[in-house]
Amino acid sequence: MKKFLIIANWKLHGNFNFIKKNINIMKEKISNSLYFCKVAIAPPYVYINYIFNYIKNTSIDLVAQNVDIHKTGSFTGEISIDMLKDVGVKYVIIGHSERRINHYENNNFIAKKFVLTKKNGLIPILCLGETKEEKNENKTEKIFINQINAILKICDVKIFYNTIIAYEPIWAIGSGKIADIFEIQKTINFIKKYISSINQKISDNIIFQYGGSIDKNNIHNLFKIKNINGLLVGKASLTIENFIFLVKKAEKEINLLRSQHRK
Repeated sequence: MKKFLIIANWKLHGNFNFIKKNINIMKEKISNSLYFCKVAIAPPYVYINYIFNYIKNTSIDLVAQNVDIHKTGSFTGEISIDMLKDVGVKYVIIGHSERRINHYENNNFIAKKFVLTKKNGLIPILCLGETKEEKNENKTEKIFINQINAILKICDVKIFYNTIIAYEPIWAIGSGKIADIFEIQKTINFIKKYISSINQKISDNIIFQYGGSIDKNNIHNLFKIKNINGLLVGKASLTIENFIFLVKKAEKEINLLRSQHRK
């Protein structure tokens, strides 16, 4: 069974003191001591190489928050997939709502990033989500179909093999309130079923995550949801004590669930 993947997305936060403190605590409290969970960090670009050297010989992985669609050239301010590989990155977040909204990235642009990342040996984390307005207008399923189909238009469904899809309802991010458990279950089931209708084997191999206002007060509810095998944690990952709590809670809950499954 694949390990439960918990990603700390630091977004535009942190400095050397923040990183040194957080990594030291992670190394002390959770690195190399987790059996059912894996931990990865998505720091700002300028700290990736520093962190890579700092987490050598640990079980902590590196995540990039973004990538450009070009591998080289005159593209000021961008970061290529080869550069990310060169500094030890394993995963790349693709299509986060903050990129879609603040940087006007559309489905076709995101699809190019997804395919580029996968074809170059890194694992894309495709973020799918709907706004409150889209949800109220019952457009959630249509939104996800369009987001997935943009990738299928340029590549075979096999591109989804060994990738991650993170359901991040835009209306829940930063709100302090996670989506209703039933809604999360329904949404993930729909995404899984839709890809299964094209290729069952590929769908079964996708890791599904949830992200959106996860904290120590609501994490226990997420383990009631089937098919979730990871969390994309934003604000709660900025306080290391809270993040360690989330990781240890996940480790305990996954252990319990698998023990029950074996009975």
